[in-house]
Amino acid sequence: MMIKQHSANQSQGFTLIELVISLSILALIATMALPMGEVIVQRNKEQNLKHALREIRTSIDAYKQAYDDGHMVKKVDETGYPPNLKVLVDGVVDAKSADEKKMYFIRRIPRDPFAPVDTPAEETWQLRSYASSANDPQSGDDVFDVISQAQGNGLNGIPYKDW
Repeated sequence: MMIKQHSANQSQGFTLIELVISLSILALIATMALPMGEVIVQRNKEQNLKHALREIRTSIDAYKQAYDDGHMVKKVDETGYPPNLKVLVDGVVDAKSADEKKMYFIRRIPRDPFAPVDTPAEETWQLRSYASSANDPQSGDDVFDVISQAQGNGLNGIPYKDW
């Protein structure tokens, strides 16, 4: 029976060249994956922005519809849009309800995903009043629309303020 002996020239590990080549391939793969990760994060924020805008705008429209349908006491100098975003959460008394039930339009104000985390959700949006133009949105006595305050353009090339 023969016992095979390892010679001094045979080694069980990797050579330095093999390790350097392996690390350079891993580095190349990592540099290609990092930009894709950034795009995925931006795409998720943009989807959250679209959802938040749709949710707030739908609740503003529901408030206006309830006002037009006579569920709120109408005043001469009011447009029928909410005076602020908080009233959408706090609700208003239904003028048509005999037992003065409240009508609520949204559970919570969603935040702009591009805004700093420490900012309250209501303050993350630029408010546009009914009296201001679309080209120069300004806040006023009511909330006709909300606009993202994020700088820059989305992946589709459209500035966030125009969404």
